Amino acid sequence: MIPIGGDIEPHNEEKVETSRTYKINFGTRRVIGMTEGIDAVKQSVYKILNAERFVHLIYGNWYGFQGNHLIGQSEAVLRVELERRIREALMQDDRISDITDVQIIVQGDEALVDFTVVSTYGDFRMELIRDV
Repeated sequence: MIPIGGDIEPHNEEKVETSRTYKINFGTRRVIGMTEGIDAVKQSVYKILNAERFVHLIYGNWYGFQGNHLIGQSEAVLRVELERRIREALMQDDRISDITDVQIIVQGDEALVDFTVVSTYGDFRMELIRDV
């Protein structure tokens, strides 16, 4: 017997995950409630850029920022690699669509990187200070 009235094509609707997550107070290192939207993306960017890639077993190999290998490099290499590695680390988050307006200032053994994160919840500026 052949079924009648059924739909042959499956209805695959994309499920959009929320960005709701635990809010962390990084000063006290305590969870202080919940956050979502642009604040959750800001927190994610902070966490990604402060987790050294390939070091923490709790994270997959795709998570984190690979910055330790930049120590001792020339300023020209630093400028290119810092921007590339920040972009590579942050673009793993589906909520982030681009990194723009990257400005890098190298002073002595530190690099200050200022950039704009373009996310699905809006754009915001971030700053990263790294030993080089």
